[in-house]
Amino acid sequence: MNRKRAVDKVATFLFLSAASFTVLITAGILYVLLSDTIRFFREVSLVEFLTETEWTPVFSEKKFGVWPLVTGTLLTAGIASLISIPLGLIIAIYLSEFASYKVREFVKPIIEFLEAIPTVVYGYFALLFVTPLLQKFIPELDAFNALSPGIVMGIMILPYTASMSEDALRGVPQELREAAYSMGASKLKTALTVVVPAAFSGIVASFILAVSRAMGETMVVAIAAGMYPNFTLNPLEPVETITAYIVQISLGDLPYGSVEYLSIFAVGFTLFVITFIFNLIAFWLRNKIREAY
Repeated sequence: MNRKRAVDKVATFLFLSAASFTVLITAGILYVLLSDTIRFFREVSLVEFLTETEWTPVFSEKKFGVWPLVTGTLLTAGIASLISIPLGLIIAIYLSEFASYKVREFVKPIIEFLEAIPTVVYGYFALLFVTPLLQKFIPELDAFNALSPGIVMGIMILPYTASMSEDALRGVPQELREAAYSMGASKLKTALTVVVPAAFSGIVASFILAVSRAMGETMVVAIAAGMYPNFTLNPLEPVETITAYIVQISLGDLPYGSVEYLSIFAVGFTLFVITFIFNLIAFWLRNKIREAY
């Protein structure tokens, strides 16, 4: 008995340590972002940062309006989500409710293989294949644009939505399906009205993870989107995302501690806030759906 208690205490300590470690890492990241963000706003007006629509911190006439980077990030992530979320959910429903065991075991590893492809490959795929292909149908499409990397990122994050949503759907008790069948519901109606709502929290988690992954993507947008801070919601024009700007400045020769250098922490903190808001909305939506069902 004493030995079992000792093992339980050791296990509890290890689990608590692991959980505390993740919290400390998050706190450390937030501290680094906040400390240098505060230094940035000692030199740049917060009002200018949040209201101006020009972002030219490395030009002779410096402008620090963050909206071009925010719109570029949301635009590419939005396009990726429009591709990944519905397609991923359809694939997940098919694999969970309709596909045979052999088909599922064949298709799912292929989808998950997309995660193993380096993002730089996706970037050149968007620039050298997808963009020329789209230009055949949209002649006015710029060589660098938001549409092409958005589509490719949608394919890239497909494993997050498809695989995780399928796992959530398969976790629904079989008794719920059998109860729906006994009442005369078809397989499709059971999947859409019983299984999907029951697995909604897991599905939402996969969606949020996919959207966060899209907003944090760097190489695809850095290669194919143009790295041009353009305040626009037109997917046919070049844009620059927050992550692409951070890469651009980090690879430059700007002096450490300069306002241009500190700007990467300010925009990084902005991205942190955006993803945090998305997670809060998802948490609220998940609770509402649970109350409804």
